[in-house]
Amino acid sequence: MDALKKNILAGTFLPIYLLYGPESFLKEEAADMIKKAIFPSEVEAAGNTQMYYGQELTLGELLSKASEYPMFTQKQLIIVRQFEKIRKPATKEQQKQQEEQLNRYIAKPAEFTVLILDADNVDKKDIEKTPFSLLKKYRHNFPVIKAPDLFAYTRAKAFGWEFDTDALKAFSAYTQPSAREICQEIEKIILYASARTGDKRITAPDVYDCVGISRTYNVFELEKALAERNLRLCSGISLMIMDHEGQKEGLGNIVRFLTTFYLRLWKLALPEVRQLPAPEIAKILGMYGKQEYFVKNYLAYTRSFTLQDSERAIIALRDTDAALKGLLSYPDEKYLLLQLMQRLLG
Repeated sequence: MDALKKNILAGTFLPIYLLYGPESFLKEEAADMIKKAIFPSEVEAAGNTQMYYGQELTLGELLSKASEYPMFTQKQLIIVRQFEKIRKPATKEQQKQQEEQLNRYIAKPAEFTVLILDADNVDKKDIEKTPFSLLKKYRHNFPVIKAPDLFAYTRAKAFGWEFDTDALKAFSAYTQPSAREICQEIEKIILYASARTGDKRITAPDVYDCVGISRTYNVFELEKALAERNLRLCSGISLMIMDHEGQKEGLGNIVRFLTTFYLRLWKLALPEVRQLPAPEIAKILGMYGKQEYFVKNYLAYTRSFTLQDSERAIIALRDTDAALKGLLSYPDEKYLLLQLMQRLLG
């Protein structure tokens, strides 16, 4: 995957990519990287990308499509999911002809076509049979991740973050060992931990908050409950987080995360900001790299929060933070939390 990624980023394209193996998330990511590298805009990519499933066409039909000139650009991208299910022709003679057609295409592929063949369930015996054997020099294997903790550590490091030892242990214990699960959970944790300034460590409390033993009680469920204006659920989730982390520390983490949350909503209150492309919105919100994925979540949340809601929330969070720092008096952290929730949803 690293060599493939390096070549794509360098603008070195192959005419054919055979991506095979069970890790569909990484194959989809590779295909998306190829698409973004080929086409300068999403509009151009959408107009010149064709998607098929193996059972929809024969090998001969696929190669005919790959040999057709694109209408509007110099390149076209053809993606075939479940390539292992490519429809076989009626007779062995036709099958042999199509295999010969594939050989000819490989010898002289169309310069204007990039062909991505995505195969899921291909065992060791089948990968050495046609048509896979003919595509040997274009094969990229995406096997099951055997060391999920190492994969998680490497993935986080690629974003400029590092797991603490205890954090990586907790993460590995509570996260399913699949690329999709690991990558999605790391994105959530980084988004949460980004509320801290000048610190790019993923700590055990970060993992507990965002992954944890229970998926019901974390800051991401809390923001959903806030969007639903559900005071009881917000209070319950927050109290569970505090019980898990410790009263003062837990409330402090909630305040930091929600301050970032409401500041982003406040910035999105301007219609002209919401109309910008997602990458530009991400920069305004202080979201970089893979965090851009969460822009759509924030855009959806703007339907639940007005500018005045965000301003009131920021003031309430400021007061709660001041109390935690000893600048304002309060009976205890639970009282402070419940008062905060009342002000956020009042």
